Amino acid sequence: MGKKSRNPLKYKAAALIAALAVAGSCLTGCATWDNFVAGLKGEKVLEQEAAEVVRIGVFEPMTGTDKKGAAAEIRGIELAHDLYPEVLGKPVELVYGDNQSDMNKAEAVAQELVNSKVSVVLGSYTNTLSLLGSNVFGEAKIPAVGITCTNPILTKSNPYYARVCFIDASQGNAAAKYAFEFLKQNKAIVLLEKDNDYAMAMATQFTQELMSLVENSYGGQVEITPTSVVYTAEYEKGTTDFTEQKEAIQKATTDMKVVFLPADAQTAIAAMESLADLDLIFVGTNQWETEEFLGSDSKVVKDARFTTVYDSHSDLTGMNTVFLEAYREKYGEDAVPSNEEALGFDAYRLALEAIAQAGDAQNGDLIMEKMTSIESFEGVTGTITLNAHGDPIKPVIIVRAKEGQMEPEYTAAPVWDE
Repeated sequence: MGKKSRNPLKYKAAALIAALAVAGSCLTGCATWDNFVAGLKGEKVLEQEAAEVVRIGVFEPMTGTDKKGAAAEIRGIELAHDLYPEVLGKPVELVYGDNQSDMNKAEAVAQELVNSKVSVVLGSYTNTLSLLGSNVFGEAKIPAVGITCTNPILTKSNPYYARVCFIDASQGNAAAKYAFEFLKQNKAIVLLEKDNDYAMAMATQFTQELMSLVENSYGGQVEITPTSVVYTAEYEKGTTDFTEQKEAIQKATTDMKVVFLPADAQTAIAAMESLADLDLIFVGTNQWETEEFLGSDSKVVKDARFTTVYDSHSDLTGMNTVFLEAYREKYGEDAVPSNEEALGFDAYRLALEAIAQAGDAQNGDLIMEKMTSIESFEGVTGTITLNAHGDPIKPVIIVRAKEGQMEPEYTAAPVWDE
């Protein structure tokens, strides 16, 4: 048989690389040269490098309008990386993708992380940016872990997305348990903004859970309807005067003391002021965990209750002690970690746990399978069990606002349908 024909393109490429290597010292921009060489490495070289380390993608808005919240998530990720820098006997490398808080750039940045051969992606801050990246990660079969994004669509629409924070509806579940089990109330008022999907999801969950708790207390012998346990008073978006709702509540009921109010801090303050003389107990969501709310001069606000994903005084698993010691060593003894930092820490560790259980950092299907079967994972924010959708079944803490501070008062473990 004759000799194999030579591939002219192959040898021309080799000659070009050799010539450019000689001329490399003449190039004025080292970055330009490095980028050129990186581009010539090819898919096989990237795969070889990825086999030597485990790459975790950090998909976050490091610049732009959302950078502050993202920076907190990243601090939590990096602190966990400091403590746990290896998995499967290999070093873990964090690969950053700045989506710039820009919906028009998020997908391209997500694709860059995919091209970098990451095993798992963490982020992004904000539901919208996470959903945009979700399409790219799902097509590439790369598991992703949301940190503070609470929109249920994220995990329901992509089987490769999980999260460490609770979903919106679970706050309603926890608020109902708090009202019934801690406050000993079997009826409640719901103040609900019209045409607000966020508020409706939590109000629905609150009502259903309270109905279930009341029905169970009667041994299932009494038929419970939504109107028998909840009086709903609706208001329009932007309402600042709740006199109309106050009058409706006074006419409708005199024995309901708890008000569930899934609204932002500004709306909540206005509602509490309008209803201040009715001697009600207001229960809200993590939207109240703001400087505006906690710093309010209102006496009613100072005694409000709301859900939170993390409280530094509540060590639910023992992991919080490890986290706090590392956090204060890095940021100072008086430093107080945020929800985002605690969740970022949990997200990184959860990703490593899934990779370790899979025993293979490159098999996205197996990593995701292991991730959604994780049970009783000891996180900083509580014990985490992921359901089939990748949503966590975990504790939700109810805190009480007192003089600008938050004091933990009750812990609820929500459960929802698979």
